[in-house]
Amino acid sequence: MKIFKSHFWYNKNQRNGIFLLILLILLLQLFIYVDAFSSDEITDVNQPELLAFQIQIDSLKAIEIEKRKPKIYPFNPNYITDYKGAKLGMSLQQIDRLLAFRKTNKFINSEKEFQQVTKVSDSLLNKISPYFKFPNWVLKGGRQSSNGSFISDEVKNSDIKKVLSTIDINKATAEDFKTISGIGSVFSERIIKYRSKLQGFSFESQIDEVWGLDKEVAAKVVSIFKIIEKPIIKKVNVNAVTFKELLRNPYVDFELCKKIFSYRDEVAELQDISELKNIKDFPLDKYDRIVLYLIAK
Repeated sequence: MKIFKSHFWYNKNQRNGIFLLILLILLLQLFIYVDAFSSDEITDVNQPELLAFQIQIDSLKAIEIEKRKPKIYPFNPNYITDYKGAKLGMSLQQIDRLLAFRKTNKFINSEKEFQQVTKVSDSLLNKISPYFKFPNWVLKGGRQSSNGSFISDEVKNSDIKKVLSTIDINKATAEDFKTISGIGSVFSERIIKYRSKLQGFSFESQIDEVWGLDKEVAAKVVSIFKIIEKPIIKKVNVNAVTFKELLRNPYVDFELCKKIFSYRDEVAELQDISELKNIKDFPLDKYDRIVLYLIAK
């Protein structure tokens, strides 16, 4: 009891001070309560300033929604993939009809022909056809020759028709590559430079390795240009090659070069080039390309 008494035993002045403090707290709480709930003021939501602000918010929301919508950019309908077709709203059957048509090495040259091949509805055609982008030789009256090369009827200040010099990808010139929609001077020179680095294209898929070249454009290249003659590549002996020489292999980087040399030191000599597959973490997906430049004697 003495413990509790020490906390509650005050003189008269102290008790009066405590009562005054409690009274002030109660009055303050009452004032806050009355001020918060006694106001009869009603905000007019139709005020011009509020309406203008709401219109601005709605406008910003509409812009943001429009930005988030998937955009369709101009494209050549001849190179629609499964993924692209699905995004456009085409059914699997319609996409398969297009792919089967393209396997015959033929090209769609108009909106009407696209509908005849794919059997898409009028509504879908009207929706996606504004984004069709056909090559210039189609738009300006060109045609495809019997050997797969393209002939353009559009000639500046001349009646002479322009024809590809070759459809061999390893002999094509920069001007030949520039006939492809999406390839200008930069990419045509880049293709030739990479072809020189490879000593010639041995696989059509190597065109996909050209830096910055869009996959759809690369597909156009291999649809026109083929590997008619395999390149003659100078091979080096993996057992005698120097570190610097091995690094010249387009598919061998510094780390892989070290691994090959470590393995060579371990086995003394590779008896067969396929032994490279025994190297830990060897890039098997690049094996066919790497051994284009190597032999084991």
